[in-house]
Amino acid sequence: MAHSIGNIIADSLQVGLAHAEKLLQGVTPEMFARFGRPGGCVVESNHAAFVLGHLSLYGPRIVDHLGGDAKSVAPPAHFAALFSKDARCQDDPEGTIYPPMAEVTEAFFRGYRAALTALRQAPDELFQQSNPLGGRLAELFPTLGSLHAFYVGGHLMGHLGQMSAWRRMHGLGPA
Repeated sequence: MAHSIGNIIADSLQVGLAHAEKLLQGVTPEMFARFGRPGGCVVESNHAAFVLGHLSLYGPRIVDHLGGDAKSVAPPAHFAALFSKDARCQDDPEGTIYPPMAEVTEAFFRGYRAALTALRQAPDELFQQSNPLGGRLAELFPTLGSLHAFYVGGHLMGHLGQMSAWRRMHGLGPA
């Protein structure tokens, strides 16, 4: 049975989304944007709000690259600076820096579910096109296929690994 390039990439994304759902189990809005404090020692590690907020920027990029309507699934405009690759995660005890948990998780899942659909519907030829981003990312991932495989594989799962460690710092255990 033939399995298209888009479906191969989407299979990985589907596993990642299921893992993200598990990682959210037991997470409360009050802890969502807080650094871990195991044994009373603050650990400056990306918290759930930052991880999912950062990742929420990438699902719509995939949709856009595959010719879909990324604007309809894009996170709010203020997410771009708050969660960019250059932003620094901050502890948010007052809940004034980061958007509420429901807003961040909704943006994350909305974008990636749209990307899942776009990946499954895209013709193989589209994935052979050159990476439009240029620079170092195009050197590492020269085609749309390799870029999107990274976005939903290594990039997504690497950040979800941060969230897994963060959970443990909050006493939630593995997901």
